[in-house]
Amino acid sequence: MAAAMEDEGAPLPELASLLEAASDFASYPGFQNDASAKQFLDRYPLTVLFGVLQTKADVPGLEDTIVACLERIFKTKYGASLLTNYAPFIQAGLQANSQTVRCLACKAVSYILQNTEDSVAAVQIIVGYSIYPLLINCLLEGNEQTSNASLDAITNIAQVPEGISIIFPAHSVESVQLKNVAAQSSSLARIRILALIAKLFSLSSSVATAVYNSNLLNLFEIEINNKHDMLTTLSAMELLYELVSSPYSSSFVLKTTLLQLLTDIISNFSVDSILRSRAVLISGRLLSSADAYTTIDESSITALLLAIDGELKLLGGQNTDECESALEALGLIGATNQGAALLLTNPSVVARHVFESAFNRQSRGKQLAALHALGSICGVDRPEDSMLLDDKAEECLRRFIYATAASSPKLTPSGLLLSLLQQEPDLRLAGYRLISGLVARSWCLMEVCSKQEIITIVTDATIEDTKNGMEARYQCCTAISKALSTSNLVHDTPIAELAGKLQEAVRRGPYLAKKHVEAQPVVITAERF
Repeated sequence: MAAAMEDEGAPLPELASLLEAASDFASYPGFQNDASAKQFLDRYPLTVLFGVLQTKADVPGLEDTIVACLERIFKTKYGASLLTNYAPFIQAGLQANSQTVRCLACKAVSYILQNTEDSVAAVQIIVGYSIYPLLINCLLEGNEQTSNASLDAITNIAQVPEGISIIFPAHSVESVQLKNVAAQSSSLARIRILALIAKLFSLSSSVATAVYNSNLLNLFEIEINNKHDMLTTLSAMELLYELVSSPYSSSFVLKTTLLQLLTDIISNFSVDSILRSRAVLISGRLLSSADAYTTIDESSITALLLAIDGELKLLGGQNTDECESALEALGLIGATNQGAALLLTNPSVVARHVFESAFNRQSRGKQLAALHALGSICGVDRPEDSMLLDDKAEECLRRFIYATAASSPKLTPSGLLLSLLQQEPDLRLAGYRLISGLVARSWCLMEVCSKQEIITIVTDATIEDTKNGMEARYQCCTAISKALSTSNLVHDTPIAELAGKLQEAVRRGPYLAKKHVEAQPVVITAERF
């Protein structure tokens, strides 16, 4: 292509027309289908386009235009199907000096894997041309776009059964073992490896097993234990939070010493409050699954709850992000029967912070977090047959509610609940959610029915003007109606009338439904001219 340049550096007509066509194809506002891609490639084959990228032509915008055009081509099924015949070009692209070209080459690997019907052949190409080690280099050394494209490509490799052994070799191939690569990498590169591990871990149980068996979770412990770089430590904790959000986390993460490490961080008040806050949330996420309680011993959970209790005591009455995070974590733990029972009956009685904050109107953010946490503890997110806890935990819950009410100006639980429904929309929504869980208890159902104002609010389809608010009100109305229908209270005439009102509101639905109104004739005097 050097001959394609004039002496003064201006493009020849052939190159100029190619660039114009490539620009038009890349910027076409509509969908480029297989037919349009084939038509373009019949005119300008891939070898020509790759050849232009390999030239040293000093033409403004040349590389960006050709790369953008190729990316549109490879996004079509036809274009992607051709890539298997151009593996040497992909291999060369992954080693190019240009980040733009390297990014395209990473995406090309993803396009192959996403469109192939023969994953074995695709993996053979990746192995035969040493694509995976080059992707690792792009992940670690590329700019943000290249690194992200490489991460996606490696993730796509892991999603085909034959690809798992490339990323997690049984032995040898030391140069591509992620743990060995991380040991020799910069802090930025190590964080990128952690991001890859977190992404891989969430793909499937088999990949999560491979991550665990390769001892890659230990890399999070190493990075979080790093006392010299708080930014790197915080980045590692953010990625760990992403990882523990995976459904497979409780099966594997709790088999490591990560929970102990998080507990130690929460308990150490010399550690920055931001790190302690993230440790609390990660711990809460870890214990938000019922499976967690079959993996971990109760002493470890008790130690964690004591640490969170100490954190909330330290924060005191502050309305801070850290306090809200701690309350959110308690809500995550309380989402399961086991977690809720432990919060209510544990010697640390850490749940008292939730009750104290839920009805304290002086700290809005803190109150909102506590109300949602209390709703979770009461079982609003659990299946209907799992909402109630064991007798001891239920008694603790009842005592907490009545004690909180007695120490407030409202005096009764019904007064507290009504006051929530009379506040601003966000708090009112949290109030609906809390009541939806609480009315599964007969004592609370009686409290709710003792306040006509509560029933009036939850049956009023016009009181909310947002979708979330309407649905929360309706869910609350439905929960009360359902609880009444299975209780003995409906035999009382006043309660039976309330039940009828609730059932009618449930039939109308959540979205501003109006009662049927008969058409009324309108009589007016005739206009005279």
